[in-house]
Amino acid sequence: MSSSETSLSLSLAQRDLLLDVADASIEHGLTAGRPLPVVSGAHPPPLRVLLATFVTLRIDGELRGCMGSLEATEPLVENVARNAFAAAFRDPRFPPLAAAEFARLDAHLSILSPPQPLGFASQAELLALVRPGLDGLILIEGPRRGTLLPAVWEHLPDPHEFLAHLKRKAGLPPTYWSDTLRVMRYTAESVARYD
Repeated sequence: MSSSETSLSLSLAQRDLLLDVADASIEHGLTAGRPLPVVSGAHPPPLRVLLATFVTLRIDGELRGCMGSLEATEPLVENVARNAFAAAFRDPRFPPLAAAEFARLDAHLSILSPPQPLGFASQAELLALVRPGLDGLILIEGPRRGTLLPAVWEHLPDPHEFLAHLKRKAGLPPTYWSDTLRVMRYTAESVARYD
């Protein structure tokens, strides 16, 4: 998140602490089958702010799980613990993490800014509002919903492709358009061991 869009400013030690909580929650999940219980009051004030996160797990550079929240409903440190566990054990695209995989796991956190609705009347207007490389998008059409994190721009740098992929993620055809389509954007602060 850019400093102009959020007042959150994490120190290096706080960023490392969040990554430690993510690792501990996954390790706890291997033995207890549930996320690490976290008492947010025991952590520094910036980690108690209500913020939504996504946790992306990789092994040898390959995706191993990614789960998250789009709405801030709990303190940041608790959200990280819950989503780290979910990424390791509840991502429907992967089997639950095995103990032998834990040592090779690399966790990446995305701390989301509050989503802002975009106003547009056409796909061309929507594409003109999107900031490639910066915006994550949430697409909502009736009960269908999908999101792509800002990091996805690395793989889908063309805004038309990005939007088409987002529509598919929401279960819609890539050429779908409707006057009831809603899109919100957010930014994400990246937290990783080797940023």
